[in-house]
Amino acid sequence: MVVDTYQKNNYKKYINTIPSRERILSFLKNCKNVIKRKKIEKKFSINNKDDKKALRRRLKAMEQDKQIIYAYDHYYVVLENINMVIGKVIGHRDGYGFLRSEMCKEDLFLSIEQMKLCIHGDIILARIIQPEKKKRNTAKVLKILKPNNVLIVGRYHIEKKIQFVIPEDNRFNFKIFIVSSISTKHLSIGSIVVVKLNKNFLNKKNKVQGTIVEILSNKKMGTALATDIAIRTYSIPYLWSDKVKDQLHHINNTIDQKELKRRVDLRNLPFFTIDEEDARDFDDAIFCKKKNSKEGGWNLWVAISDVSYYIKPGTAIDQEALKRGNSVYFPSLVVPMLPEKISTDLCSLNPNVERLCLICEMSLSNTGQLITYKYYEAVICSQGRFTYDEIFKIWNDDVQLCLKYNQSLKQIKNLLLLQKILKKNNVSEQGVYFENIETKFTLDSNLKIKKIYQHVRNDAHKFIESCMILANISSAKFIQKYQYPILFRNHDYPTKDSVINLRRILNRLGLSLTGGEIPKSNHYSDLLKKIKNRSDYEMIQTILLRSMKQAVYSPDNRGHFGLSLSSYVHFTSPIRRYPDILLHRAIKYALFKLHKNKKNKFFNMRNKNNIKKIGLHCSMSERRADEATRDVMDWLKCDFMQKKIGDIFTGVVSSVTAFGFFVRLNEYFIDGLVRVEYLNDDYYYFDSISLKFIGKTTKNTFCLGDILKVKVISVNLYQKKIELSLCT
Repeated sequence: MVVDTYQKNNYKKYINTIPSRERILSFLKNCKNVIKRKKIEKKFSINNKDDKKALRRRLKAMEQDKQIIYAYDHYYVVLENINMVIGKVIGHRDGYGFLRSEMCKEDLFLSIEQMKLCIHGDIILARIIQPEKKKRNTAKVLKILKPNNVLIVGRYHIEKKIQFVIPEDNRFNFKIFIVSSISTKHLSIGSIVVVKLNKNFLNKKNKVQGTIVEILSNKKMGTALATDIAIRTYSIPYLWSDKVKDQLHHINNTIDQKELKRRVDLRNLPFFTIDEEDARDFDDAIFCKKKNSKEGGWNLWVAISDVSYYIKPGTAIDQEALKRGNSVYFPSLVVPMLPEKISTDLCSLNPNVERLCLICEMSLSNTGQLITYKYYEAVICSQGRFTYDEIFKIWNDDVQLCLKYNQSLKQIKNLLLLQKILKKNNVSEQGVYFENIETKFTLDSNLKIKKIYQHVRNDAHKFIESCMILANISSAKFIQKYQYPILFRNHDYPTKDSVINLRRILNRLGLSLTGGEIPKSNHYSDLLKKIKNRSDYEMIQTILLRSMKQAVYSPDNRGHFGLSLSSYVHFTSPIRRYPDILLHRAIKYALFKLHKNKKNKFFNMRNKNNIKKIGLHCSMSERRADEATRDVMDWLKCDFMQKKIGDIFTGVVSSVTAFGFFVRLNEYFIDGLVRVEYLNDDYYYFDSISLKFIGKTTKNTFCLGDILKVKVISVNLYQKKIELSLCT
């Protein structure tokens, strides 16, 4: 707490003159708007210089103690004021923006003038302005609480000896005037550079100023450069500090024999890893066998790499892993959460090498229901690395693969028997199961798209997913007994508004969603089963996904809507997700407590507030990774489609907006925009209720699910947009 200077000196003459903190707070809380200091002086009859100076000191102390907030132009406010809101600025390429806040149902509009006081990504305090007519609420910027310190990537230009950079991200809708640079040796017009905004980046003429801190390239855009831009645009940490490198140097490459003797020895069990062909890390392996008991059933072992053995709390690697939050997988590059020595060597369950693991051993019934589970530390030796396609083909008696893996055939067939049981009886019977059809690329030697195809998940994918979900369910049940602060994987129910909008779209498609105001998971599942054979299944599935909330990490258990589970955690990927490391530490702490072992230094019992902050950060880093990889994927698609300008394709209307509609090309699964102004045969107006365009004279309509022939007319690599026109 900050002590007021005049209080500290105990000046008696101020005691009756200067109002107490409580009186100031009471006055501000009763005011509907922000209040200038002069008005506070008038309210409490403060007239002479010494009294005014003392009041300023008191207000400053209250600000530092976060009792009040100081805004622009000597204005003061308390957060309890119903007209105040804290949120994140979302910039728009046309100069205006929006304020997104959990305190409001919908985004608030920020005018071009207001956007001159802040930039995209800033966390600000704003005043809600309610217009007289029924228009969107707007926001007035009062104070930047947390500036967006992101480095901005852009292209370098010179005009009349004035240097400036135009940001690649069009949400930063301004020029950055360069006041200094690390070097001008390799700078040329059009160079892609990284700029750091100056501390007070706005000068007197309201121009944004900054410093060039890195020159990325003078060359044309390519996949590697697009990835470098995304890494810096989204502030993804990608360099290892000297402290991390030093810690890595001291980590032994061999496992201590004392550690091996202390653990359960499972090296004789035929564990396998089963992943995608292009997988970069292997942190889970499985083994199963039938029970010998009369009741029957199965024992299933899920072995997860014991990352927490190597990564101790508070160390340099741990702090860096927390900062990264998760690994980021770009088409041609991985930015790992953990250094390669850990992620691709010591903690990767490579074949025929001893690895330390945390085991979730589960007992399943004849119908695949989870009966019991237990956890322990072990050492395993994986006996093979398989891909999903290999396992699926072996299950379907592929002769060549059966001969190749003859020694492992018995165990692989065992997996098939368990798979049939788990397929028949879903792990979460009421959960929403989407048939994920992923668009994948094959890249050539220049890292350009060679081929685009849809990757459909087979039974091997679904089986491993079921095994991992079972392990996560078991982990949630196990750790909840001890009430340690951990991160749950929460997936909240959809909002009423999103359900109303979803039903409106479904109604246009001749479909309905049961379940009342807030449907349950099984109502979504019932709908998915009904539309399974429809040609627009993928599009409808995407619409359903968009209606749901994003899953997040939090210490407060709110359940998982998508899986229809009362609690859920992430246990199975500690190489690439930080919340999994936290859970492993908590489980190991519980195991040591059970066995009354004092060696529990690896677990740093954090309080719930700290865990909450970590949860917010990891949720953010997960979204950050999604947005960054999507940016690169979009660039790759546009680069690919540049060669298709003038070509004609068949596609389906996948989304309808006020400015046009998007068509997904059947051949390449890529979306392009047909702008409403390109519809020349009539004047079309947008019906926001039924989400369609209607011709005023012809009454022709364009709506979701329509199959159209379109022509590629332009591709904008910088804005990552593809524009189409209709073929008549």
